[in-house]
Amino acid sequence: MKLGLPAKLFRMQRQVRSFGFGLIGLVLAVSAAAHAQWQMQNSGTTADLRGIDNVGGGVAWASGTNGTVLRTEDGGYLWQTCSIPPGAEHLDFRGIQAFDANAAIVMSSGKGDLSRLYKTTDGCQSWKLVFTNPDKDGFWDAIVADRDSGLVVGDPVDEHFVVFSSASSGLERWDRHGGSGNSWLDTTVHDAPAYRGEGLFAASNSSMKGSPDTGLAFVTGGPEGAFFAFGAWKEDGNEFGKVRIPLAKGNSAGAFSLSCAGNPPPSQPMMCIAVGGDYVSPDSSHGTAAYSSSPDRKWQASKAPPHGYRSAVAYDAASKTWISVGPNGTDVSTDDGRNWRALHPDAALGEPPDADRNWNALSLPYVAGPHGRIGKLNPHALAR
Repeated sequence: MKLGLPAKLFRMQRQVRSFGFGLIGLVLAVSAAAHAQWQMQNSGTTADLRGIDNVGGGVAWASGTNGTVLRTEDGGYLWQTCSIPPGAEHLDFRGIQAFDANAAIVMSSGKGDLSRLYKTTDGCQSWKLVFTNPDKDGFWDAIVADRDSGLVVGDPVDEHFVVFSSASSGLERWDRHGGSGNSWLDTTVHDAPAYRGEGLFAASNSSMKGSPDTGLAFVTGGPEGAFFAFGAWKEDGNEFGKVRIPLAKGNSAGAFSLSCAGNPPPSQPMMCIAVGGDYVSPDSSHGTAAYSSSPDRKWQASKAPPHGYRSAVAYDAASKTWISVGPNGTDVSTDDGRNWRALHPDAALGEPPDADRNWNALSLPYVAGPHGRIGKLNPHALAR
């Protein structure tokens, strides 16, 4: 059954909050030879970073292994190492959502109670444990939140996807979504199964979009292939659907990141991009990107895909430019994901030869990766 996406489904998708970001695609689109133009920053850590969130006004947060949380208030000139949340010394913080220089919530990923949420309101001097995964076989993959409400999605438990939500509680009370009887997980749970081996990838905290008020969408992978899954909870009945995405399939393959632009019909077309591939074969360009203007109905494979596995994708609305990153490079598309071209470091700007690669997550103009790597769009490149 073809289900129409509700008009509000993607309203929680975060607006770009960095004033310089709108120029990214413009520079890339008019350059005859595109360059990665990432300016390397000193994070002060060797932790593997998978969470990054740009708040704007010079404020950004990052998170990673060994309970690592970082914060900058000056546009990345200095990254502060935050205090480690209590009991989190060995946790892997794969998702972070920040609201200003003082407030943020961070999500760890791991089996069972190794998946947790911690919140700070004093600039990460102290943390409060607000929720621990109650499913011993569960594993959290992504979080999306504003100051007062949020969603967490995790791998299937008992062959069904798991979603927890928080609403009007300052993110301090979280419940299994559906407990109040108003969600697709509660009323149509048998219509929301996971295929054999299907799950989400906690690669960059960008596999999910949505709101606890209207619904959510997320992308998956596994032996049966990649899928776009969406649920909408409404007063007149709830909906759930899954649509195949033509990306790589396998235990380590599928869709890893989702980004959408525009509004659902009839106001104007929505364009969504999913990137991924097989992280075990990072140099393979097979099945690494797909696009759709009707994501709940049909997806098409990119004609010229990114040049390897990609773990994150983001969009610049001002210039209609998409950018994706992964272990072996950076690619951009200026035709809504149909064709991608690789970007390369610019020695004239002093960029190291690996400035385009070894990245996990995006929150433009920032990019984060393993071994404490953080990059920022080079302002000199923008000026040029």
